[in-house]
Amino acid sequence: MSNFVFYDFETSSSNKQWGQIIEIGAILTDDGLNELDRFESRSRLSPGIIPEAMSLIVSNTAPKKLKTTNLSHYEMVRQFVEKLKSWGKVTYIGWNNIEFDQIFWRNTLFQNLQYPFASTTNGNQEGDLLNLARAANLYYPKTLKNATNKKGNLEYKLDTMAPLNGIEHAAHTAIGDCSATLEIAKIIKKKAPSVWNSSLLTLNKEDSLKIIKNEKVFCSNEFYYGKVVPFVQTFVCQHPVYQWPKTFDLKHDPNIYMNMPIQVLKEELKKAPKVLRTCRHNKHPIVMNPSYIDHFEEYKMIGINKLTERADIVRKNKKFAEKVALILRDEAEEKAETKSQEDMCEEESLYNFPPPEDNKNLQGFHEIDWHKKLPYLNKFKDKRFHYFGKKLIYQEKPDLLSKEDYDEIHGTIVKRVLSTNDDKKWNTIPRTYKEIDDLRAKFEKSKETDKLKMLEEINVYIEELEKFYSNA
Repeated sequence: MSNFVFYDFETSSSNKQWGQIIEIGAILTDDGLNELDRFESRSRLSPGIIPEAMSLIVSNTAPKKLKTTNLSHYEMVRQFVEKLKSWGKVTYIGWNNIEFDQIFWRNTLFQNLQYPFASTTNGNQEGDLLNLARAANLYYPKTLKNATNKKGNLEYKLDTMAPLNGIEHAAHTAIGDCSATLEIAKIIKKKAPSVWNSSLLTLNKEDSLKIIKNEKVFCSNEFYYGKVVPFVQTFVCQHPVYQWPKTFDLKHDPNIYMNMPIQVLKEELKKAPKVLRTCRHNKHPIVMNPSYIDHFEEYKMIGINKLTERADIVRKNKKFAEKVALILRDEAEEKAETKSQEDMCEEESLYNFPPPEDNKNLQGFHEIDWHKKLPYLNKFKDKRFHYFGKKLIYQEKPDLLSKEDYDEIHGTIVKRVLSTNDDKKWNTIPRTYKEIDDLRAKFEKSKETDKLKMLEEINVYIEELEKFYSNA
């Protein structure tokens, strides 16, 4: 087994393409979850980054920290990358990381001229403990203690779960959230070992896909409308465009659908409850043995023998799988035709992959002195790396840029942060003023004086940024 890295970020924004990581925490453990090493660091805000007020309040990041921290964002990223390299091949674990931290980190690496997919390539793999916690409580009720919300659903928030489960927790600090995630992992490993062990089999998307394809009948779960919902399924086909496994929910009688004309089937597949499910193999699904159907009344009533018969019918009917694939392809093509043709900014283009030789040249950019970095950018064929490289030089050593390059980058930043258009994807100064006003009204009503005080500090900080960029 590999070692684990439990990691967490505090960020300036919830926007994964346009925000910035301001604090990193990571704990290296062995496969028995014993701590071996840790990393924690904080950086100041880069030029052009306007923080969201609520993000700073949640992470308890006073503006003073953003202004006085010695480490730049680029330096912090570089230090973390080197630390991760020293830890070798690992399994990355976070709390809701696959939907947030992983994507944020990939965009951060991409924009800092680092290879963005390091956590899932070269022997590394990644899992999400939030998925695992929900599954643990589903298959082994009360594995974890949870608060309930107004609708009576279990809450899966670290700041409430940690104390309920006897975990000391420095909430909303990166290293504090890492420690809490690690301790919850220990509880799951001890109290729901079969769920823990199953989760280790789907950390890698290729391994996950193989299991989904090969298991005739399996249990998995999804989370929507605030609830963890189990499904007993069998594989139908891979999506012809997105490659996600499409599965048949075995609570339905497959005989109804197998020989339907394709147009009729297309309409039937749109109806609720859905006959077809999507089991995203790259999102760390928890795939369990069908013996657990006894936990789920709807499937228990059907029985394992009948469920297996239904799975056989689906899997043997290749024409049904072909019709499903055709329907999915048509839908994907229709969606592509209606997709906005708006120009994509470089910051949003992570999945437009560069030439392979450009990835080989990334490390060289960081190893040379700053005065050599600008000419080094000519090694890259992809113009996005020229753009990001010049931005890094602008942030770290602006005197090394020509007046033309400096004015172009600085002018773009000024235009972006002062924009009054509400539809901008990045955060702006006017938008943050609006957020501050809304939060002030909310906190005054709830009499949260500490948050009001911090909000005023943030307001002063945004006024300073506005003055700086307005005079540029």
